[in-house]
Order: sequence, then C-alpha cells, then structure tokens
Amino acid sequence: MAEPAGPFHLLRARTGRFLCYCGRDGAVYVTDAVEVWAGELGACLALGCRCSPEEHGAMLRAALGHGGAALSLGPGSATLRLPEEPRCPALALAQLPAAEARSQLQALIFGMAGRIESLERRLEDPSPRKSRASSSALPAKRKVPGESLINPGFKSKKVSSGVNFEDS
Repeated sequence: MAEPAGPFHLLRARTGRFLCYCGRDGAVYVTDAVEVWAGELGACLALGCRCSPEEHGAMLRAALGHGGAALSLGPGSATLRLPEEPRCPALALAQLPAAEARSQLQALIFGMAGRIESLERRLEDPSPRKSRASSSALPAKRKVPGESLINPGFKSKKVSSGVNFEDS
C-alpha cells in the first residue's frame, strides 16, 4: 500500500475524469476511483523514453501541472502521453488487480484525508502575526472637537471658520 506523495492532477479522457498522482515508491498512479493503473517511471524505455527516472518524474509533473498530458485506456492497460516532451513521449500503466487496487485506493483516501486534516488544523491555529495584531489593537478613539485629523492630539488654538469662497 503506497502512500500518495502528490502532486495530484485531474485528467480528462473521453470515458471520464481520472486522478493522477505519484506514490512515495516512485510509481505513477491513475485512478477513476474504481480501478487503478500504475507504472514505474523507469519502465518507460519501451515507449521510446531517453531520460532517467528523475528527469521523467520532473517532466511528468510539469506536463500534468499545465495540462499537457493525455490518457488513453486499453484492455488491462493505459498510456499516459506527454506530447510536448520529445524525450519522454509516454508512460505505460498496467491495471492493478482488484485487491491491490482496493488497497491503493484506501491509501489514497486516507492519505488525502490526513492532508486535509493537517490543512484544517493550520487554518484554525492563529498565526503569530494575527495574534500580535489582535492583542495590540486599541479601542477606537473618539473624535474630539477641534482636534486635527492629520495630527491627532493637536488642538487648534483658533476655532475653525470654514472656507470663504467669495474672497478669490
């Protein structure tokens, strides 16, 4: 049961939506929430790939990030195509057996739930900047007649008489 490492990307194929993500084990997974396909980054040489697994992973993440990947499904397999990457045109994915797919989906669900829980916890905790700002906030001061708006605390010695438009 490989824990998902992400990033997570949604793919659209003619048969529906799919979630593509990388596992901590270096594999790439694609699922429609019922079936799971998996492929190793180093196993794409048969499809014409001329790069290392690390390079392939970086290219795959970049292609998924900007929507440059396409998924095609076949009986028992799938192909993740990266048309914008001439060195790594595709990654072969094999459909996992039902028991292994169930285990992988369980790892995916609980892994994502853990991330959501962590994000919610971080959102609930006040940040140091917010807590300092809220504790130092003073009550609103009332406007005192004759006090300057630009320089609060300074009182005019003369009573304001307004603006005279007729002298100009």
